[in-house]
Amino acid sequence: MKKTFALLLMVLLLMCSVLPAFAQSAEPVKIKVLILPKFESGEMAGDFPGEAQYYYEGYCQGGDEYEIKGGFADNKLYVKDGVALYVTGMGKVNTALSLTAVLMDERFDFSDAYILSTGCAGSAYEYGVMGDVFVITAAIDYDLGHHADVRELPEGSVTTWFHDKGYDSSSCKILNQDLMDRVYSLVKDVKVETTDRTRAFMAAAFDNAEWATRDPMVLRGTTVSGDNYWKGAYDHANAVLMTETYQCPDPFALTEMEDVALAVAAERLGMLDRYIIIRDSVNMDVFMNGASPASLWDPDFKQSLASESSVEAADIFATAMENNFKVGRVVVDAILNGSL
Repeated sequence: MKKTFALLLMVLLLMCSVLPAFAQSAEPVKIKVLILPKFESGEMAGDFPGEAQYYYEGYCQGGDEYEIKGGFADNKLYVKDGVALYVTGMGKVNTALSLTAVLMDERFDFSDAYILSTGCAGSAYEYGVMGDVFVITAAIDYDLGHHADVRELPEGSVTTWFHDKGYDSSSCKILNQDLMDRVYSLVKDVKVETTDRTRAFMAAAFDNAEWATRDPMVLRGTTVSGDNYWKGAYDHANAVLMTETYQCPDPFALTEMEDVALAVAAERLGMLDRYIIIRDSVNMDVFMNGASPASLWDPDFKQSLASESSVEAADIFATAMENNFKVGRVVVDAILNGSL
């Protein structure tokens, strides 16, 4: 009996010494594409879609789920067949921290992975319409530089932003243009949709202008990422000036709150050359149809962009999310089959 006990004890001790070494030597999970929506409206599947749902249902549903140290307590990294998806949270700080936490997790191998930032945004008037989908070729930080209130400037001033070259290493990121050309060539003819209500909403807002009443399409453009949700002619002029100042390859097209921060994080970790941004438009960068800052941003105003009767997005939100996935799916599939 003593010999049997001693033998069992030796086996247990051997297992205790071998198992940690085995765990440490386990191969990290190879990721081919990391998809980064910013929020989800409700559940990850089966209800009204936010930015994540179509991608989750299309690629990650039924896969593995991982807690991410340094991520959000309730968010998981979903992984299936080489595709990973993480809901980053909104804003530049949240997204940069989320991406860094995911990429630094040693359980995964991102050495050859592409990063796909996806979500909704506000498009620049006279360039985009609600429902458009954009392949973004450059990302600008709206908040780096200097801003003044228009009331502090000479009468008639249009722009309120002043360039500071000291921020240039972070304030604008030009994406891999060869990659952007390949992405755009794959998706430029994808058919995207609008709704009758949204079309009428745009026509009323911009006096039936030809640019405002066209069908939605897939376009290239520059995005301007702000720490705040802005609208209006002055900030539109600022965004145009920034795009020209930084000599971006395509016009100002969108404003959102995350993409330049993701670009900086990706660059720090050597992945900027594999960073792709696919955004859809669910509203415009100016006030429309009688809306004002006071009416849209009153703390007691409960209506959401995702409402089917939104005073700033009409009923385009769900359709725009579907448009985004139609385009993004082409890109993800090309990454997975090695054709990108």
